[in-house]
Amino acid sequence: MSDVPGRLAVAKTYKLYIGGKFPRSESGRVVPVRSASGEFLANAAQASRKDVRDAVSAARKAFDGWAGATAHNRGQVIFRIAEVLEGRREQFAAEVAAAEGLSHDQALSTVDASVDRIVWYAGWTDKIAAVLGASNPVAGPYFSFSVPEPTGVVGVLAPQESSLLGLVSALAPVIAAGNTCVLVSSAERPLPAATFAEVLATSDVPGGVVNVLTGRAEELGPWLASHADVNALDPTGAPAELRGELARTAADTVKRVLAVRREPDWTADPGLQRLRAFTEIKTVWHPVGT
Repeated sequence: MSDVPGRLAVAKTYKLYIGGKFPRSESGRVVPVRSASGEFLANAAQASRKDVRDAVSAARKAFDGWAGATAHNRGQVIFRIAEVLEGRREQFAAEVAAAEGLSHDQALSTVDASVDRIVWYAGWTDKIAAVLGASNPVAGPYFSFSVPEPTGVVGVLAPQESSLLGLVSALAPVIAAGNTCVLVSSAERPLPAATFAEVLATSDVPGGVVNVLTGRAEELGPWLASHADVNALDPTGAPAELRGELARTAADTVKRVLAVRREPDWTADPGLQRLRAFTEIKTVWHPVGT
C-alpha cells in the first residue's frame, strides 16, 4: 500500500536474471512469497528446467571474457557491486527484515556485513595466484610453476536461511576466482536475491557472469548437477538428504562438488575454502639454459 491516502503503490514484479536480462520464467509459474510473520509480500517467478539450461548457456558464453579479464579488473568490478549495494542499503534492510524476521537495526547490520564481505573478496582477486600458486623446485634444467585457474561454470544453491549475507558469501568467491555462476536463490526468501540481481545489472558485471534463478533447490539442483556444461556445484542450499544424491549425479560429468555438512555460520571469518574449491591448479614446465 502507498503511504499517500487514496493512492495504490505500484506492485513490483520480481523476475529471473539470465544473461544480463530479466525474463519471466519460461514455465509462466510464480510462487507467493510471505514474510517471516506470514504477510504476503509478492509473487516471485518459479524457474524451470528450461530456465536452468538458458542460464547455463549464458554463463558459458560469458566465461572466456570473465576468466580472461585481469585480476585487477575483476576486483574493480566486484568492488562496484559493493558500492551499488551500499547505495540501496535501506531497501535491502527492509527486504531482509521482512524475509528473516529481523529488526531494522539487525537487518542493517546484515546488509553492512554483506557489503564488507563483497569488498573482502574483491581484494582477493589479485592475490589468489600468489597465495595458491607456487614455484616448484625440480631436479633438472626446468622452471616449474603451479598457477590457479577458474574451474568454469559453477552452480550455486544459495543458503535457505540467510537470504543476503549467505547468498553473497556463497557467490562472491565463485566470481572472484574467475568463474561464472548460475545461482538458485532461497526458496522461501527469494526477494533479496531478486533485488540483488538488479544490483548486478546496474554495476559493471558483464551479462551472463552471474545468473539468478528464483525457485526450489529440490527441483533445480538435480538439473544443475547433471548438466554437462556445469563444471562445479555448491549444494549449500539443498536439503541435507538431497546433497548425497546431487554429488552422485555430479560424478557422472566429473564435477567438483563443495563438501557441505550443514549451513555455515555466515557471520564468521569466511577463510579461503570457497576460493580454493572453485579453482584448479595448472602446472607448467619450461626448459632453461641451452
